[in-house]
Amino acid sequence: MMTSRQRAWLFGFCLVGLAATTAAAYVHYHLLRDPAYTSGCDINATISCSQVYLSRYGTFAGVPVAILGAVWFAAVLLLLLGAQLGPSNVRDNVAGYLFALSTLGLAAVLYLAYVSFFKLHAVCLLCLTTDAAVIGVFLISGAGTNFPMTTLPRRAAHDLRVWSGSPLAIAITVLFLGAAASAVAFFPRETGSAPPEAAPITQDQRSEIERYMATAPRIPLIVPAEGAKVLIVKFNDYQCPACGQSYLQYKPIFAKYASQAPGAVRLVMKDYPLNTDCNPNVGRTLHPAACDAAVAVRLAKGHAREALEEWFYTHQPEMTPASVRQAARDIGGVTDFDAKYRTTLELVKGDIGLGQQLHVTTTPTFFMNGVQIVGAMRAAPFDEAIAYELSHAVTNKQ
Repeated sequence: MMTSRQRAWLFGFCLVGLAATTAAAYVHYHLLRDPAYTSGCDINATISCSQVYLSRYGTFAGVPVAILGAVWFAAVLLLLLGAQLGPSNVRDNVAGYLFALSTLGLAAVLYLAYVSFFKLHAVCLLCLTTDAAVIGVFLISGAGTNFPMTTLPRRAAHDLRVWSGSPLAIAITVLFLGAAASAVAFFPRETGSAPPEAAPITQDQRSEIERYMATAPRIPLIVPAEGAKVLIVKFNDYQCPACGQSYLQYKPIFAKYASQAPGAVRLVMKDYPLNTDCNPNVGRTLHPAACDAAVAVRLAKGHAREALEEWFYTHQPEMTPASVRQAARDIGGVTDFDAKYRTTLELVKGDIGLGQQLHVTTTPTFFMNGVQIVGAMRAAPFDEAIAYELSHAVTNKQ
């Protein structure tokens, strides 16, 4: 049976772990929603939570590891509360349940620590705090377990019968499972297929789009329209989740206009990697593979270039400088990446310089016939803005 001191330590470690994982989920959420978001736990290129969360190891089966960690600590806290409030015969078994849970948790955090240090070469302070909390729960629950673990299944079966007879226990469990499922369901995803489009825009929304396009200042661009009535310039980062989202959402729109009005709408891509290796205008590196990806796309040709762009947008969590080079070779057919890297990077820096002149601070940033649109708006309003510009161009021509 656990002592009161052991329970106090377990409560302390769980509260610390829950706070760390909740903070990690908060950071991860804002990284996905705002590419320019700056986390307080990003100190330099090595000590960086963002690099860990936005890597392929930041999620498991599409669910952020931080959310899974918060659910784990919440479950441990509920078990501890059961040890405080439940009958004595159930209370004695809780240490064993915690030891079993923390054994699984320890395996997970050790694996993630290995990935962080030896694969990503990045240190996440919130992750280290979580690791320490899990280790603390493992050690104390192990010390508090005074029965053979081989008897745990029999004890669990008995306790489940006790639990099923308590309406309060059932209600708390249902609330816990509902909260956990909601957190998983409503957390934004990093990449994948485009999110389903909402209902078509209303007349009021259409009027607001037309008003904005009619009254917004138009910034002159040194980008040739090549006869297009609508010139759209996109400042882009291939590792930016919002850039990938806008690519997937707007791709059918550009295909529609290419079919219905060939040459009327022109999209020009400009590079603006949020990476200090090539972009001195950003305060810190958000996307460590973005400079290399911009170079790789420039070196790829024809359909291979389109395929490489698609691969980058749909594999952002696992992008590293090494994986970018591999994809450039295997998908983009680029065999001279290293030889042409520096000269091509200067072209990328030319786009960055233009972005600085236009006061671009985040990605994606669009300029539609000179009207600035910051961020990835929904597909329907974006389509409506293009339609307005086409109509406006025809009217002016008449």
